[in-house]
Amino acid sequence: MLTLQIIPYNEVSGLSSLGKIRKLLSTAKENKIVLFQGRLSKEEEAELIKITMEEINKDFKGIEMAVIDPTKQESSNPLTAFRDNIANVLLGDRQGLTIIGPANIVKEIKKDPKKIELFTKDQKSSSKSSKSEKKKTKKR
Repeated sequence: MLTLQIIPYNEVSGLSSLGKIRKLLSTAKENKIVLFQGRLSKEEEAELIKITMEEINKDFKGIEMAVIDPTKQESSNPLTAFRDNIANVLLGDRQGLTIIGPANIVKEIKKDPKKIELFTKDQKSSSKSSKSEKKKTKKR
């Protein structure tokens, strides 16, 4: 079963950087795909990756992450660009969307300006193959 969990920005806004990272990572470790309203700072992203690498084990294979930043899209209209810059100053890291998924579920996240594609691993085939491996082991 695939579970998506939306985490609104206001749910983590009062937390420290490490608190935000722990909240997002613990949710991903529950085999849920996290849709976080907002973005982490570059430093927080680096710390998330560092902590994730430290916690990899046989049960937790890591994460896949993608960030959608609407302010990065170039606008040909100067008025729209100005409005987006003002909104970015006022809202800070609230603008955007961060997707974090456990690597044992998410195979790949592709993004382009018009869409995002999240590819998951086929859980049924991996459980079938592990069952067939167990049968092979028992026969020996």
